[in-house]
Amino acid sequence: MHELAITQSMLDIVLEQAEKAGAERVEVIKLTVGELSGFVEESVRFYFDFLVKGTIAEGAILSFTRVPARARCRNCGRVFKLKEFDWSCPDCGQDNIEITAGKELFVESIEVE
Repeated sequence: MHELAITQSMLDIVLEQAEKAGAERVEVIKLTVGELSGFVEESVRFYFDFLVKGTIAEGAILSFTRVPARARCRNCGRVFKLKEFDWSCPDCGQDNIEITAGKELFVESIEVE
């Protein structure tokens, strides 16, 4: 159910920025979402359609950019894409890693009228 809170926060940010810009209508909202964020796109779309009713964002298009999960091995320095069930370094086999991408969750941009 955290998608409801995420969607509400995202909409609050969008409406605040649109108001500051003097917008009459929000047309497109671009979100950047990491694979590891725990974000369920379909749920956010569902809550978004419910929450925007009666706002200047009603009818806006949601666009998602997915960021793949990546890590850096703390032993050998290799940067690699994480696999679903194998988070060990493909070079040295160690699992002493630092996540470098994939946790993102932010409003990248909005298009307004």
